[in-house]
Amino acid sequence: MQTGSVTTPFGRRPMTLALVKRQVAANEIKAGKSVDKWKVFRDASEAREELGLQSNSLAVLDALLSFYPETELRQGAQLVVFPSNAQLILRAHGMAGATLRRHLAFLVDCGLIVRRDSANGKRYARKNGAGEIDNAFGFDLSPILARAEELALVAQKVVAARSAFRKAKENLTICRRDVRKLISAAMEEGADGNWAAVEAMYVDLVGRIPRTPTMADITNILDEMELLREEILNRLDMQSDSRSDSTIDAHTEQHIQNSNPESTYELEPSSGKEQGAKLEITRRPKNEPLKAFPLGIVVKACPQISDYGPGGAVGSWRDLMLAAVVVRSMLGVSPSAYQDACDAMGPENAAVAVSCILERAHLINSPGGYLRDLTRRTERGEFSLGPVIMALLRSNGERSTKRDNGVSCD
Repeated sequence: MQTGSVTTPFGRRPMTLALVKRQVAANEIKAGKSVDKWKVFRDASEAREELGLQSNSLAVLDALLSFYPETELRQGAQLVVFPSNAQLILRAHGMAGATLRRHLAFLVDCGLIVRRDSANGKRYARKNGAGEIDNAFGFDLSPILARAEELALVAQKVVAARSAFRKAKENLTICRRDVRKLISAAMEEGADGNWAAVEAMYVDLVGRIPRTPTMADITNILDEMELLREEILNRLDMQSDSRSDSTIDAHTEQHIQNSNPESTYELEPSSGKEQGAKLEITRRPKNEPLKAFPLGIVVKACPQISDYGPGGAVGSWRDLMLAAVVVRSMLGVSPSAYQDACDAMGPENAAVAVSCILERAHLINSPGGYLRDLTRRTERGEFSLGPVIMALLRSNGERSTKRDNGVSCD
C-alpha cells in the first residue's frame, strides 16, 4: 500500500508504510537520550550482514556522520545533515555518483537514515537571525539514535555467532587431527580391525566439508567426527584391555605353576572346587561397560525415541532410559532380554541400542532376538554402538537433504 512518495535522485520513490513507521519512531525518541555516533557506527558495521548492507553502504554512512559536527547524537538536537552529492563523494573516497545514490537508498531502506526533502529536492539549511539553523533539508540521522540499543544487541549477537563459528572450526580441525593420528597409529602398530574402512569413513567426512561452510555444516560434521573418534578410542581400548587380560592371565598361570616347582600338587588340585577356582582366575574375561555417547548425538541419530519420552521429549539420560522401557514393551522385547542388555552394555547404552532398533524396526523381524544377539556380541567384545549411530546419522542427514530438495523419502 502506498501512502505517498518522496523525491530521490532516481525520481519519485514510493513512501511505504514501513518507511512511515520508521519516521514516526525517529520522532518519538526518549527525552534526553544521547549516544556516541561512532559507537553506533561500529555496531552497524558489525551488524552489516543482518541489516543487508554492503561495505560501500557503510562508507556512505561514515561520510554522513562526519558531516554532523558533534560526537554525540542527542534527542532534541538538529540531526539533519545536508551535504551535496559532490561533498559526499569526496568523503566517501571518490565513490562513483551512481554508486553513492544506490547506497543512500540502501541506508534509507534499512531504516538508518530518513530523507527530509525540500520543495525542490535540494539539500540546504535555513538560519534564523541569530545564525542558528532553523530548518534543514537533507538526511535525518534520528533513526540511528532511536535504534542505538537495537543495533548494539544485533552487533553482540553477530560477534557471539562469529566467535562460536571460529571455535567450532577450531574444534573440527583438532578433532580431524586426532582421528588422523589415531588411524595412522592403529595401522602402523598393526591393531586388529578393518582400519581401511575406518579411514574411508574419515575421508568421506572430510570430503563433505564445503569450501565455504556454514555453522550448520561445521556442527553436523563435527558431531560425526567426534563420534568417529570415540568409536576408534573404544576399539583401541577394548584391544588394550584384551591384551592386558592376556598378560595378566599368563602371569597368573605362571605364578600358580611356579610357586612350588618341586611339587606336583599345585598342578593337580585335590578337589573340583579348587580346580574351578583356578579356571575362574585364568579364563574370566574383563567386561567393562561400553562408553556412553553424547546424548545430543544419540537423539539426533534416533529422533523417533523422543516421541516416547516424558512429555514427548528426551532431555536427559533418565528420559532416554524411560523412553527405552516404553519402546521395549512396544517392540515385544522381553524384560529379561532388556535386563541382560543393561548388564552387558550399561543402562545408558542399552537404551541407545533400543533407540537404534526403533529407527530400523521396519527392517528387523525380531527386535528381542536382535537385542539378545547384540548383547552376546557385546559380551564377546565384538560390538560397538559407534558404527550404528554413525550410519543412522548419515541416513537421517540424507533424508533431510532429500526433503529439502522436494524428493520423497518413502
